[in-house]
Amino acid sequence: MRMRMTAPRAVAALGLGLVLTLTGCGANSSGGTAPASSAPSGGVKVGVILPETDTSARWEGFDKPMLDKAMRAAGLDPDIQNAQGDEQKFSTLADGMISSGVKVLVIASISSDGGSAVAAKAKAQGIPVIDYDRLNLGGTSDYYVSFDNEQVGALQGQGLAQALTGKQGAQVIQIEGAPTDNNATLFYNGQQSVLKPMYDSGQLKLVANQPIDKWDNQVGGTTFEQLLTGNGGKVDGVVAANDGLAGAIVTVLTKYGLNGQVAVTGQDATADGLQAILRGDQYMTVFKPIQEEADATAKLAAALSKGDTATADATATQTVDDPKGNRQVKSVLLTPQLITKDNVKVVTDAGYVKASEICVQTTQAACDTAGIK
Repeated sequence: MRMRMTAPRAVAALGLGLVLTLTGCGANSSGGTAPASSAPSGGVKVGVILPETDTSARWEGFDKPMLDKAMRAAGLDPDIQNAQGDEQKFSTLADGMISSGVKVLVIASISSDGGSAVAAKAKAQGIPVIDYDRLNLGGTSDYYVSFDNEQVGALQGQGLAQALTGKQGAQVIQIEGAPTDNNATLFYNGQQSVLKPMYDSGQLKLVANQPIDKWDNQVGGTTFEQLLTGNGGKVDGVVAANDGLAGAIVTVLTKYGLNGQVAVTGQDATADGLQAILRGDQYMTVFKPIQEEADATAKLAAALSKGDTATADATATQTVDDPKGNRQVKSVLLTPQLITKDNVKVVTDAGYVKASEICVQTTQAACDTAGIK
């Protein structure tokens, strides 16, 4: 499989002069269920830097414990740190890991520029780098492990189209991720592959399309509210790029008595997102089995730590284009899955979210119907 990646671009808002102000729409929160391994330290040291904790529950709830478990199982000794959305901290953590003698560096960067700068430092010291989840455009990382992110966006578009079936001219607002995150561009491209023909034909009407800097949920909620009120309080569907943004949007819809009446997309299959789907406030999310991403990363890191590029290349059998760097990056691209109320059980059965996290008073009836226990 081959996927072309394009440089990040800001998604144009139809309402010019939009002023973003902060309001209190709570950030997404969820606890992951995969425990960190209790295996003793030892083995080859590998550094892992995750980007933040504010906008998505996945990094600490899922990625961190799953990467720890997978790497220890592969005989590695992982040092996993989180940059908390701070570019300087990201760089400082990398410097410390490089100085400590890690044999491989795994980075889920805050931005392509920051990630590329860190990768260059590691390369200068002969340390192989794996871009984790997000490709650093213009960088020098040796390998890339992620999901097929254009397919993630396509699933979001398909979910929205499914929810709005039969509603000719339904009005849609798109709230996208950070323009500095290449994944956000890929999600957008995938969404457009489904939705643009529907906009062009008049089947759907695009009201506005706005990226949200740093994936900030509060700004996302404020931006959506301004676009909603600017459109006379009318909207039929909202493309929210992840569950955190979806939660902020649902908060606004609830304020205006519209929750449950408007189709909202999401991504990451977090406990909050799945609860919203079971309540009927969010239509869909995208499930990305992060353990598969962690396992593939651990397998690559184990091979690279031994200088075994043949095994690494046999693992990363796909490629993606980095047009900014004029190069192709050896990659592992995994398959995402669309989740609606009908198949939320897929996520709980896989052990990514506990039934107790999503089956609460407001959702218990839906859990019973879905067979979630």
